[in-house]
Amino acid sequence: MASNLCAVGTDKRERQKANRQARLAELERAHKAEKRRSRLGLFAIIGAFVLGLLLLVRFAGNDDETVTEDPGLDPEAITTTVPEVETVEITVPAPGGSLTGETPCPEADGSSERITSFESAPPVCIDTSKSYTAQISTTKGDYTIELDPEAAPETVNNFVVLARYRYYDGVAFHRILPGFVVQGGDAVGPSPGIGNPGYELTDELPAVIPGSDKFYQNGSVAMANSGPNTSGSQFFVVTGESGEDLPPQYSRFGQVVDGMDVVMDIEAVGSPSGSPTEEVIINSITITES
Repeated sequence: MASNLCAVGTDKRERQKANRQARLAELERAHKAEKRRSRLGLFAIIGAFVLGLLLLVRFAGNDDETVTEDPGLDPEAITTTVPEVETVEITVPAPGGSLTGETPCPEADGSSERITSFESAPPVCIDTSKSYTAQISTTKGDYTIELDPEAAPETVNNFVVLARYRYYDGVAFHRILPGFVVQGGDAVGPSPGIGNPGYELTDELPAVIPGSDKFYQNGSVAMANSGPNTSGSQFFVVTGESGEDLPPQYSRFGQVVDGMDVVMDIEAVGSPSGSPTEEVIINSITITES
């Protein structure tokens, strides 16, 4: 009898153990199912988010014209999708002489030999207590820049020295973007917009123009660059709102005070890509000191 009771007790314990294991297995299956539902819900949220981003990019890319501005003004830094226009090939003029070693100051009357290659930046050749203007003679007419040696003494000195060495003679405006800038000043290439005189300048970045919240205005003259402290000889004139909105990353060293109509005539032969539809040449630059 005792033996039968023991067997019954043993069977009961086995059934209880089996029931517990079944419940544990059921709980485990329920837990795994819940984890799968959570993952599926998360994947659904991520998928919806990614789809939304793709649709946003697609519709944002449907504009007729896309412009990216970092006119690191290298301002070669503007890229744009534009209709095709007939442009002309801009040629680099024959190079002038070269100077090795220290650069001497040129003759103030502009009678020095034309030089387009320098081993070193020029010494101080201007008197910052005096006033300087630059008359730019072009194939479209003349305009005059009032230089600002107080705000940008090194940049003005560099521009005066290059002009007196006739660096800019025969050089084209290679980049003309209506409503933005007219740019020139590359005398050496190898293709227009790539060359420099053989050295780079330290930036002299502008302050806000009094009475405004901008650093440039229509007619402002500044140095083009391809990044901090990389300007050399290329300069641009601001000709519209896009140029006025540039960040203070380009050394502003002058202002057009006469002949802005000539600058706008030059701008008129530009194109949305920046390639001129007509070649405009700098005949000479005459510096006046007073």
